[in-house]
Amino acid sequence: MASLERNKKILLDLVKQPGNNLCADCGAPEPDWASYTLGIFVCLNCSGTHRDLPAVSKVKSIRLDFWEDSLVEFMRESGNSAAKAFYEKFVPAFFYRPQQKDCIVLKDQWIRAKYERQEFTGENNLLQQTYNSDPFESTLWKKGKDNKQFLKRTFQLSQKDFTLRYFVREDSKSPKAVISMKDLSAVFQPEKIGHAHGLQISYLQEERTRNLFLYHQNGQVIVSWFNVIRKTRLAYLRKRHPAAQDSDLISQISKVYLKEGYMEKTGPMQWEPFKKRWFTLSSMDRKLLYFKTPLDATELGAVFIGTESHNYSVADGSPSGTRGGRGHFGITLQTPGRQFVFMCEQEQDQKEWLEAFKQVISQPMTPQDYATEASWRRGK
Repeated sequence: MASLERNKKILLDLVKQPGNNLCADCGAPEPDWASYTLGIFVCLNCSGTHRDLPAVSKVKSIRLDFWEDSLVEFMRESGNSAAKAFYEKFVPAFFYRPQQKDCIVLKDQWIRAKYERQEFTGENNLLQQTYNSDPFESTLWKKGKDNKQFLKRTFQLSQKDFTLRYFVREDSKSPKAVISMKDLSAVFQPEKIGHAHGLQISYLQEERTRNLFLYHQNGQVIVSWFNVIRKTRLAYLRKRHPAAQDSDLISQISKVYLKEGYMEKTGPMQWEPFKKRWFTLSSMDRKLLYFKTPLDATELGAVFIGTESHNYSVADGSPSGTRGGRGHFGITLQTPGRQFVFMCEQEQDQKEWLEAFKQVISQPMTPQDYATEASWRRGK
Protein backbone atom coordinates (compact mmCIF):
# COMPACT_ATOMS: atom_id res chain seq x y z
CA MET A 1 0.00 0.00 0.00
CA ALA A 2 2.87 2.34 0.82
CA SER A 3 4.32 1.78 -2.66
CA LEU A 4 0.90 2.35 -4.26
CA GLU A 5 0.37 5.67 -2.50
CA ARG A 6 3.96 6.76 -3.09
CA ASN A 7 3.76 6.03 -6.83
CA LYS A 8 0.42 7.81 -7.14
CA LYS A 9 1.88 10.89 -5.46
CA ILE A 10 4.92 10.82 -7.78
CA LEU A 11 2.67 10.64 -10.84
CA LEU A 12 0.43 13.45 -9.59
CA ASP A 13 3.52 15.58 -9.03
CA LEU A 14 4.91 14.72 -12.48
CA VAL A 15 1.67 15.65 -14.25
CA LYS A 16 1.83 19.14 -12.72
CA GLN A 17 5.22 19.88 -14.25
CA PRO A 18 5.44 22.22 -17.28
CA GLY A 19 4.88 20.20 -20.44
CA ASN A 20 3.21 17.35 -18.61
CA ASN A 21 0.35 19.54 -17.37
CA LEU A 22 -1.22 19.59 -20.86
CA CYS A 23 -2.24 16.57 -22.93
CA ALA A 24 0.69 15.58 -25.15
CA ASP A 25 -1.62 15.26 -28.16
CA CYS A 26 -4.40 17.89 -27.97
CA GLY A 27 -3.24 20.30 -25.27
CA ALA A 28 -6.18 19.69 -22.93
CA PRO A 29 -5.39 20.80 -19.36
CA GLU A 30 -4.92 18.46 -16.42
CA PRO A 31 -4.43 15.11 -18.21
CA ASP A 32 -5.10 12.18 -15.92
CA TRP A 33 -4.03 9.29 -18.14
CA ALA A 34 -0.59 8.23 -19.29
CA SER A 35 0.99 6.01 -21.91
CA TYR A 36 3.51 3.98 -19.97
CA THR A 37 5.17 2.74 -23.18
CA LEU A 38 5.63 6.21 -24.70
CA GLY A 39 6.18 8.06 -21.43
CA ILE A 40 3.54 10.75 -22.01
CA PHE A 41 0.56 12.18 -20.14
CA VAL A 42 -2.69 12.42 -22.12
CA CYS A 43 -6.33 13.34 -21.59
CA LEU A 44 -9.19 10.85 -21.38
CA ASN A 45 -10.30 11.46 -24.99
CA CYS A 46 -6.85 10.96 -26.51
CA SER A 47 -6.26 7.90 -24.34
CA GLY A 48 -9.05 6.23 -26.34
CA THR A 49 -6.99 6.40 -29.54
CA HIS A 50 -3.92 5.16 -27.67
CA ARG A 51 -5.93 2.11 -26.56
CA ASP A 52 -6.53 1.35 -30.25
CA LEU A 53 -2.74 1.17 -30.80
CA PRO A 54 -1.73 -1.63 -28.40
CA ALA A 55 1.43 -2.42 -30.36
CA VAL A 56 2.61 1.16 -29.86
CA SER A 57 0.97 2.56 -26.75
CA LYS A 58 -0.50 1.21 -23.54
CA VAL A 59 -2.30 3.48 -21.10
CA LYS A 60 -3.22 3.63 -17.44
CA SER A 61 -5.11 6.09 -15.28
CA ILE A 62 -2.65 7.94 -13.05
CA ARG A 63 -5.30 8.07 -10.32
CA LEU A 64 -7.14 4.76 -10.48
CA ASP A 65 -4.72 2.12 -11.81
CA PHE A 66 -1.86 0.30 -10.12
CA TRP A 67 1.60 1.43 -11.23
CA GLU A 68 4.72 -0.67 -10.83
CA ASP A 69 7.85 1.10 -9.62
CA SER A 70 9.62 0.53 -12.94
CA LEU A 71 6.82 2.21 -14.91
CA VAL A 72 6.78 5.22 -12.60
CA GLU A 73 10.53 5.55 -12.99
CA PHE A 74 10.12 5.43 -16.79
CA MET A 75 7.53 8.21 -16.63
CA ARG A 76 9.92 10.23 -14.46
CA GLU A 77 12.71 9.82 -17.03
CA SER A 78 10.44 10.56 -20.01
CA GLY A 79 7.58 13.07 -20.13
CA ASN A 80 5.75 15.08 -22.75
CA SER A 81 8.56 17.46 -23.66
CA ALA A 82 11.02 14.65 -24.38
CA ALA A 83 8.42 12.78 -26.44
CA LYS A 84 7.55 15.89 -28.49
CA ALA A 85 11.24 16.50 -29.21
CA PHE A 86 11.39 13.06 -30.84
CA TYR A 87 7.95 12.35 -32.29
CA GLU A 88 7.26 15.93 -33.49
CA LYS A 89 10.79 16.86 -34.54
CA PHE A 90 9.96 17.42 -38.22
CA VAL A 91 6.30 18.46 -38.25
CA PRO A 92 5.91 20.69 -41.35
CA ALA A 93 4.73 24.28 -40.94
CA PHE A 94 1.51 23.55 -42.87
CA PHE A 95 0.54 20.47 -40.84
CA TYR A 96 -2.43 21.07 -38.57
CA ARG A 97 -1.85 20.26 -34.91
CA PRO A 98 -5.27 19.43 -33.40
CA GLN A 99 -6.53 21.13 -30.28
CA GLN A 100 -8.87 19.92 -27.57
CA LYS A 101 -12.07 21.06 -29.33
CA ASP A 102 -11.19 19.61 -32.74
CA CYS A 103 -13.09 16.67 -34.21
CA ILE A 104 -12.18 13.08 -33.46
CA VAL A 105 -10.72 12.18 -36.86
CA LEU A 106 -8.20 15.02 -36.71
CA LYS A 107 -6.95 14.01 -33.26
CA ASP A 108 -7.04 10.30 -34.10
CA GLN A 109 -4.92 10.71 -37.23
CA TRP A 110 -2.52 13.11 -35.50
CA ILE A 111 -1.84 10.48 -32.83
CA ARG A 112 -1.47 7.72 -35.41
CA ALA A 113 0.83 9.86 -37.57
CA LYS A 114 3.09 10.59 -34.59
CA TYR A 115 3.38 7.26 -32.86
CA GLU A 116 2.14 4.52 -35.20
CA ARG A 117 3.51 5.79 -38.54
CA GLN A 118 6.22 8.03 -37.01
CA GLU A 119 5.86 10.50 -39.84
CA PHE A 120 7.72 13.33 -38.12
CA THR A 121 10.80 11.63 -36.66
CA GLY A 122 12.87 11.87 -39.84
CA GLU A 123 13.46 8.13 -39.79
CA ASN A 124 11.22 7.30 -42.80
CA ASN A 125 9.93 9.04 -45.92
CA LEU A 126 6.20 8.50 -45.39
CA LEU A 127 5.63 12.23 -45.03
CA GLN A 128 7.35 13.01 -48.33
CA GLN A 129 5.53 10.20 -50.12
CA THR A 130 2.17 11.51 -48.98
CA TYR A 131 2.52 15.25 -49.43
CA ASN A 132 5.05 15.67 -52.24
CA SER A 133 3.07 13.82 -54.92
CA ASP A 134 1.84 16.26 -57.56
CA PRO A 135 -0.91 16.09 -58.51
CA PHE A 136 -2.42 14.71 -55.31
CA GLU A 137 -5.39 12.62 -56.41
CA SER A 138 -8.07 10.29 -55.07
CA THR A 139 -11.80 9.69 -55.11
CA LEU A 140 -13.98 11.40 -52.50
CA TRP A 141 -17.70 11.40 -51.82
CA LYS A 142 -19.23 14.79 -52.72
CA LYS A 143 -22.72 16.05 -51.94
CA GLY A 144 -24.72 16.90 -55.04
CA LYS A 145 -25.41 20.60 -55.56
CA ASP A 146 -29.19 20.31 -55.66
CA ASN A 147 -29.87 17.11 -53.72
CA LYS A 148 -28.85 15.28 -50.57
CA GLN A 149 -27.06 12.41 -52.29
CA PHE A 150 -23.30 11.97 -51.98
CA LEU A 151 -21.67 10.86 -55.22
CA LYS A 152 -18.17 9.51 -55.83
CA ARG A 153 -15.97 12.04 -57.61
CA THR A 154 -12.28 12.15 -58.53
CA PHE A 155 -10.42 15.09 -57.00
CA GLN A 156 -7.02 16.33 -58.13
CA LEU A 157 -4.93 18.97 -56.37
CA SER A 158 -2.06 20.60 -58.24
CA GLN A 159 0.69 22.28 -56.26
CA LYS A 160 2.22 23.59 -59.47
CA ASP A 161 -0.65 25.81 -60.62
CA PHE A 162 -2.44 26.06 -57.24
CA THR A 163 -5.73 24.54 -58.38
CA LEU A 164 -8.20 21.93 -57.16
CA ARG A 165 -10.10 20.03 -59.85
CA TYR A 166 -12.81 17.44 -59.66
CA PHE A 167 -14.17 15.11 -62.31
CA VAL A 168 -17.60 13.51 -62.65
CA ARG A 169 -16.17 10.37 -64.30
CA GLU A 170 -12.88 8.70 -63.48
CA ASP A 171 -11.92 8.48 -67.15
CA SER A 172 -12.87 12.06 -67.93
CA LYS A 173 -10.19 14.50 -69.06
CA SER A 174 -12.42 17.55 -68.62
CA PRO A 175 -12.93 18.65 -65.00
CA LYS A 176 -16.34 19.64 -63.73
CA ALA A 177 -14.69 22.56 -61.91
CA VAL A 178 -11.26 24.15 -61.61
CA ILE A 179 -10.92 25.97 -58.28
CA SER A 180 -8.15 28.43 -57.47
CA MET A 181 -6.28 28.30 -54.17
CA LYS A 182 -6.64 32.09 -53.92
CA ASP A 183 -9.68 32.05 -51.63
CA LEU A 184 -10.02 28.35 -50.88
CA SER A 185 -10.58 27.20 -47.31
CA ALA A 186 -11.02 23.72 -45.81
CA VAL A 187 -12.51 22.89 -42.42
CA PHE A 188 -13.85 19.71 -40.87
CA GLN A 189 -17.64 19.76 -40.31
CA PRO A 190 -18.66 16.23 -39.20
CA GLU A 191 -21.89 17.26 -37.46
CA LYS A 192 -23.08 19.49 -40.29
CA ILE A 193 -22.27 16.94 -43.01
CA GLY A 194 -23.49 13.97 -40.99
CA HIS A 195 -20.29 11.94 -41.32
CA ALA A 196 -17.40 11.60 -38.87
CA HIS A 197 -14.97 12.43 -41.69
CA GLY A 198 -16.97 15.31 -43.19
CA LEU A 199 -14.85 18.07 -44.79
CA GLN A 200 -16.18 21.40 -46.07
CA ILE A 201 -14.29 23.27 -48.80
CA SER A 202 -15.29 26.88 -49.47
CA TYR A 203 -14.14 29.23 -52.20
CA LEU A 204 -15.25 32.31 -54.13
CA GLN A 205 -16.98 31.93 -57.47
CA GLU A 206 -18.09 35.17 -59.14
CA GLU A 207 -17.79 36.96 -55.78
CA ARG A 208 -20.09 34.51 -54.00
CA THR A 209 -19.06 31.79 -51.57
CA ARG A 210 -19.46 28.27 -52.89
CA ASN A 211 -19.32 25.18 -50.65
CA LEU A 212 -18.31 21.60 -51.37
CA PHE A 213 -19.23 18.97 -48.78
CA LEU A 214 -17.01 15.89 -48.89
CA TYR A 215 -16.04 12.78 -46.98
CA HIS A 216 -14.01 9.60 -47.31
CA GLN A 217 -14.53 6.42 -45.32
CA ASN A 218 -10.83 6.26 -44.46
CA GLY A 219 -9.78 8.79 -41.83
CA GLN A 220 -6.16 8.87 -42.98
CA VAL A 221 -7.21 9.74 -46.54
CA ILE A 222 -9.48 12.65 -45.60
CA VAL A 223 -6.97 14.11 -43.12
CA SER A 224 -4.26 13.81 -45.77
CA TRP A 225 -6.47 15.82 -48.12
CA PHE A 226 -7.00 18.43 -45.43
CA ASN A 227 -3.27 18.81 -44.84
CA VAL A 228 -2.23 18.76 -48.50
CA ILE A 229 -4.74 21.57 -49.09
CA ARG A 230 -3.07 23.44 -46.23
CA LYS A 231 0.35 22.80 -47.78
CA THR A 232 -0.78 24.12 -51.16
CA ARG A 233 -2.46 27.15 -49.60
CA LEU A 234 0.71 27.98 -47.67
CA ALA A 235 2.79 27.66 -50.87
CA TYR A 236 0.34 30.00 -52.61
CA LEU A 237 0.57 32.55 -49.78
CA ARG A 238 4.37 32.35 -49.76
CA LYS A 239 4.43 33.13 -53.47
CA ARG A 240 1.96 35.97 -53.04
CA HIS A 241 3.74 37.42 -49.97
CA PRO A 242 7.43 36.52 -50.40
CA ALA A 243 8.61 38.80 -47.59
CA ALA A 244 6.16 37.46 -45.01
CA GLN A 245 7.10 35.01 -42.26
CA ASP A 246 5.42 31.61 -42.09
CA SER A 247 4.14 32.50 -38.64
CA ASP A 248 2.13 35.34 -40.20
CA LEU A 249 0.85 33.22 -43.08
CA ILE A 250 -0.29 30.15 -41.12
CA SER A 251 -3.34 31.96 -39.74
CA GLN A 252 -4.40 32.82 -43.32
CA ILE A 253 -4.40 29.25 -44.59
CA SER A 254 -8.00 28.51 -43.65
CA LYS A 255 -11.02 30.27 -42.24
CA VAL A 256 -11.97 30.03 -38.59
CA TYR A 257 -15.73 30.05 -38.09
CA LEU A 258 -16.41 31.87 -34.86
CA LYS A 259 -20.08 30.93 -34.90
CA GLU A 260 -22.54 29.02 -37.07
CA GLY A 261 -26.23 28.41 -36.64
CA TYR A 262 -29.77 29.41 -37.45
CA MET A 263 -31.14 32.92 -36.92
CA GLU A 264 -34.06 34.75 -38.45
CA LYS A 265 -33.51 37.89 -40.50
CA THR A 266 -35.77 40.56 -41.90
CA GLY A 267 -35.35 42.76 -44.96
CA PRO A 268 -33.86 46.27 -45.23
CA MET A 269 -37.18 48.00 -44.41
CA GLN A 270 -37.56 45.88 -41.24
CA TRP A 271 -41.26 45.35 -41.78
CA GLU A 272 -40.77 42.34 -44.04
CA PRO A 273 -41.49 38.90 -42.54
CA PHE A 274 -38.55 37.25 -40.75
CA LYS A 275 -37.06 34.28 -42.58
CA LYS A 276 -35.04 31.49 -40.99
CA ARG A 277 -31.53 31.29 -42.40
CA TRP A 278 -28.28 29.46 -41.64
CA PHE A 279 -25.48 31.91 -40.78
CA THR A 280 -21.71 31.53 -40.61
CA LEU A 281 -19.31 34.16 -39.26
CA SER A 282 -15.61 34.07 -40.17
CA SER A 283 -12.94 36.13 -38.43
CA MET A 284 -10.48 35.80 -41.34
CA ASP A 285 -12.51 37.61 -44.01
CA ARG A 286 -14.85 39.42 -41.57
CA LYS A 287 -17.96 38.17 -43.39
CA LEU A 288 -21.32 37.04 -42.11
CA LEU A 289 -22.72 34.65 -44.72
CA TYR A 290 -26.25 33.33 -44.81
CA PHE A 291 -27.77 30.29 -46.51
CA LYS A 292 -31.20 28.70 -46.61
CA THR A 293 -29.88 25.47 -45.07
CA PRO A 294 -26.52 24.38 -43.60
CA LEU A 295 -25.68 22.26 -46.68
CA ASP A 296 -26.44 24.83 -49.36
CA ALA A 297 -23.86 25.00 -52.12
CA THR A 298 -24.01 28.79 -52.58
CA GLU A 299 -24.57 31.69 -50.19
CA LEU A 300 -27.76 33.77 -50.40
CA GLY A 301 -25.93 36.87 -49.23
CA ALA A 302 -23.09 38.30 -47.17
CA VAL A 303 -22.46 41.17 -44.76
CA PHE A 304 -18.99 42.62 -44.30
CA ILE A 305 -18.22 43.59 -40.69
CA GLY A 306 -15.66 46.32 -40.08
CA THR A 307 -14.49 48.06 -36.90
CA GLU A 308 -16.21 50.44 -34.50
CA SER A 309 -14.13 53.35 -35.84
CA HIS A 310 -15.70 52.68 -39.25
CA ASN A 311 -19.25 52.84 -37.85
CA TYR A 312 -19.88 49.14 -37.25
CA SER A 313 -21.54 48.10 -34.00
CA VAL A 314 -23.74 45.40 -32.52
CA ALA A 315 -26.26 45.41 -29.67
CA ASP A 316 -28.85 43.09 -28.21
CA GLY A 317 -32.51 43.74 -28.89
CA SER A 318 -34.31 44.98 -31.98
CA PRO A 319 -35.58 48.45 -32.98
CA SER A 320 -39.09 49.40 -31.92
CA GLY A 321 -41.62 48.72 -34.63
CA THR A 322 -39.76 45.69 -35.97
CA ARG A 323 -42.18 43.02 -37.08
CA GLY A 324 -41.60 40.08 -34.74
CA GLY A 325 -40.29 36.68 -35.80
CA ARG A 326 -40.48 33.37 -33.99
CA GLY A 327 -37.35 34.22 -32.03
CA HIS A 328 -37.53 36.33 -28.90
CA PHE A 329 -33.89 37.38 -28.57
CA GLY A 330 -32.95 40.11 -30.98
CA ILE A 331 -29.61 41.35 -32.32
CA THR A 332 -29.09 44.63 -34.15
CA LEU A 333 -26.01 44.91 -36.35
CA GLN A 334 -25.23 48.43 -37.53
CA THR A 335 -23.14 48.99 -40.66
CA PRO A 336 -22.43 52.26 -42.51
CA GLY A 337 -25.05 51.46 -45.13
CA ARG A 338 -27.72 49.50 -43.31
CA GLN A 339 -29.09 48.23 -40.03
CA PHE A 340 -29.51 44.43 -39.87
CA VAL A 341 -31.93 42.81 -37.42
CA PHE A 342 -31.68 39.14 -36.42
CA MET A 343 -33.72 37.00 -34.05
CA CYS A 344 -32.47 34.00 -32.04
CA GLU A 345 -34.72 31.36 -30.52
CA GLN A 346 -32.52 30.85 -27.45
CA GLU A 347 -30.89 33.42 -25.18
CA GLN A 348 -27.64 31.42 -25.18
CA ASP A 349 -27.47 31.67 -28.98
CA GLN A 350 -27.99 35.41 -28.74
CA LYS A 351 -25.11 35.73 -26.27
CA GLU A 352 -22.79 33.63 -28.43
CA TRP A 353 -23.61 35.59 -31.59
CA LEU A 354 -23.12 38.91 -29.79
CA GLU A 355 -19.74 37.75 -28.50
CA ALA A 356 -18.69 36.59 -31.98
CA PHE A 357 -19.78 39.87 -33.61
CA LYS A 358 -17.94 41.91 -30.98
CA GLN A 359 -14.79 39.83 -31.49
CA VAL A 360 -14.74 40.64 -35.22
CA ILE A 361 -15.55 44.33 -34.67
CA SER A 362 -12.71 44.67 -32.14
CA GLN A 363 -10.22 43.05 -34.52
CA PRO A 364 -8.07 45.62 -36.44
CA MET A 365 -8.61 45.66 -40.20
CA THR A 366 -5.82 44.63 -42.56
CA PRO A 367 -5.13 46.16 -46.01
CA GLN A 368 -6.94 43.14 -47.50
CA ASP A 369 -9.94 43.89 -45.27
CA TYR A 370 -10.12 47.45 -46.60
CA ALA A 371 -10.05 46.13 -50.17
CA THR A 372 -12.77 43.58 -49.34
CA GLU A 373 -14.95 46.26 -47.75
CA ALA A 374 -14.58 48.56 -50.78
CA SER A 375 -15.46 45.69 -53.12
CA TRP A 376 -18.46 44.72 -50.99
CA ARG A 377 -19.81 48.28 -51.00
CA ARG A 378 -19.43 48.53 -54.78
CA GLY A 379 -21.30 45.27 -55.23
CA LYS A 380 -24.24 46.06 -52.97
